[in-house]
Amino acid sequence: MPETFFVADTHFDDDNIRRYEKRPFDTVEIMNEALVAKWNAVVREEDTVWVIGDFGADGREREVLSLLNGTKKLVKGNHDTRDNEYYRQAGFSEVYDFPVVYNGFWILSHEPVYVCENMPYANIFGHVHASSIYRDFSAQHFCACVERTDYAPVTLEQIAGVVRKNDEV
Repeated sequence: MPETFFVADTHFDDDNIRRYEKRPFDTVEIMNEALVAKWNAVVREEDTVWVIGDFGADGREREVLSLLNGTKKLVKGNHDTRDNEYYRQAGFSEVYDFPVVYNGFWILSHEPVYVCENMPYANIFGHVHASSIYRDFSAQHFCACVERTDYAPVTLEQIAGVVRKNDEV
């Protein structure tokens, strides 16, 4: 049965992010190879992956996307600056400029959005990378930045388990 995955801030081909976020890769090429390998180790061709911004690839999006398993959808981040048709032609099946409500409950946004315990939503976001400021933002938030997911997409089931566990505290 196909699964749905989420990932944020892959920043393919971005040597600056590799250094700024202290990613554990000696070169940007090694980082790219590791991101592709970790993605394909968990995602199958029949699965769907929501990229929650800052995909990267610096003009090589089509090439990089062709290496990655699954149907890819993009909720644009602050580094995804090209027009939506560019990203569709590169290989994303859908592209969104604004947050998306997924399955009536999950708000998919590049930057974290305000959600509190009185709201019937949870937020899957990116943008903040490994910043400790957002580590415990709220029980209804999940950061899908690769720095927090061992550089691989995570399933909706995994995310729901974390949110449920946070809700029990």
